[in-house]
Amino acid sequence: IITTNGTEPQNPLITYATTEVGGGKILTAMYAGLVSFTASGEIENEVAESIESDDAALWTITIEDGWTFSDGEAITAQTFVDTWTNAAVDPAGAYWFGNIEGTTEEGDTAPTGLTVVDDLTFTVQLKTAEADFPLRLAYTAYMPLPSAAFDDMEAFGENPIGNGPYMLDGEGAWRHEEGVSLVTNPTYDGNRKPVNGGLEFVFYNDLASAYADAQSGNLDILDSVPDTAFGTYQTDFPDRFVNEPAAIFQGFNIPYYIPNFEDGEEGKLRRAAISMSIDRAEITETIFQETRTPATDFTSPVLPGWTDSLAGAEVLDYNPEEAVRLWEQADALAPYEGTFTLAYNADGGHQAWVDAVTNSISNTLGIAAEGLSLPTFAAALDQRSSGTLTGATRSGWQGDFPTQANFLSPLYSTGGSSNYEGYSSAAFDAKLGEAAAASSIEESIDLYHEAQEILLEDLPAIPLWYSNAVGVWGDDLENVVFGWDSVPLHHQITKG
Repeated sequence: IITTNGTEPQNPLITYATTEVGGGKILTAMYAGLVSFTASGEIENEVAESIESDDAALWTITIEDGWTFSDGEAITAQTFVDTWTNAAVDPAGAYWFGNIEGTTEEGDTAPTGLTVVDDLTFTVQLKTAEADFPLRLAYTAYMPLPSAAFDDMEAFGENPIGNGPYMLDGEGAWRHEEGVSLVTNPTYDGNRKPVNGGLEFVFYNDLASAYADAQSGNLDILDSVPDTAFGTYQTDFPDRFVNEPAAIFQGFNIPYYIPNFEDGEEGKLRRAAISMSIDRAEITETIFQETRTPATDFTSPVLPGWTDSLAGAEVLDYNPEEAVRLWEQADALAPYEGTFTLAYNADGGHQAWVDAVTNSISNTLGIAAEGLSLPTFAAALDQRSSGTLTGATRSGWQGDFPTQANFLSPLYSTGGSSNYEGYSSAAFDAKLGEAAAASSIEESIDLYHEAQEILLEDLPAIPLWYSNAVGVWGDDLENVVFGWDSVPLHHQITKG
């Protein structure tokens, strides 16, 4: 059994209703989708035998015969149609199915674009063409659910039944606030066949405790390192560490309902001023010690089509003189009072950089700025989703599939599944639609760049930096590889 770090999932473990990392890592281990990705982000068929289209709008999907859930139920074309139909009419999952004919992103109507052809074949009619549609099918939202799930979805989410490399180690294997015990699934024969006996996710409230357990041998692998160990992890774990680029974006959001930051001229000036008051280069060097890179866009350098030369990207440069000038212009419209706060989850090792960012803002603009600690990631996400923040909030994104669309649409499109602060721009939505309907992924790249240039004007998020995959593991582990999304390929780890 391989022990690894995790965090308490925010919600029941339901594939299409989980958008945070704590639950996502568990579900990825428990489920297999139509496709999966290699360590470098290359797509491979898994449950699917083929995914084909002549126009990128009507897709024919044939699944491989013989797939079952861990309880023995066969997986058929009807399984996927039932799962996607249920998800499309559930507000928790509707966003992911909003481009299927007949649906809405609010979950008001059932899809009419899903048709079972035979036991192993179904078709998907999209409203508009999507050249990268097969790529998104690796995401947990599109993975199949057994018929038992539809009897009581919330209860099912406490003890889910999957079709992936691992399964729950019996009833009650999810011990809330403590961990989740997974064992290998004997019915699984896909791309990620485990070579170990299972996974034990241990939930931590802070990374320092997890790091201490890794040092003492009580935790086999840690997929993130606390800032207090950035100077020592390579010597603490000689030849047993990783520091490499990954598809992770970090920033912070300022909700439009916060006074002085509403949608309008004053808010736009203040957002730009805040952004240009942050010395990203100094913070990534002194706090993160070369485990982060200052951001020049809203995505990640490991993605196809990434660029560091978007129009308007100068708003992400440290420019204290311009920051002060813009802040004073905003003050001329309405005076700023109070303290600028930046909320963060204390269980994620964020305090040092939050303190550095707020100090940079305070020193540049001459205002009071400070971090606001919340105990857990789930608590921080609850404040965001309920619209009860009192200031800015840490935000970030770990890629679900390696496309620019995945870093833009869920976070910033109107009604996006992770657009917790409610940003809405008709121009941005339209540009995303153009990019999604492009005839190829290559043709969509410039359109996604144009969409990002709209974000650089509006700054619904303040990009900070890209995170590397930084992790450590015990000396009795072998075959440790971190994937394109910074998550270890748990299935191939062996323990001596």
